Amino acid sequence: MPADRKPGFNETCESCGRDLHACINCRFYKPGVHWDCAETITDSVFDKEKRNLCDWYETAPALKQAGPGRKDAKNSTEKARRDLDSLFGG
Repeated sequence: MPADRKPGFNETCESCGRDLHACINCRFYKPGVHWDCAETITDSVFDKEKRNLCDWYETAPALKQAGPGRKDAKNSTEKARRDLDSLFGG
């Protein structure tokens, strides 16, 4: 996905097939705040990993740099997973 545009509602990652227009990929996704969103959304999105029709969506800066499905994005995800596993004794 080009970093200079927002993905369409039905776009998926070419590498892993996951939805791109999803809360977890949005710059406003903030776990712990009201409905996990830093914007003033009026309805909660229950599955943060699935596509949604939110008009506030903007691709998170980290994804614009690394790009979903790219090696550096996968490496940071894997590192975060390892860090969590080690924290909880996994």
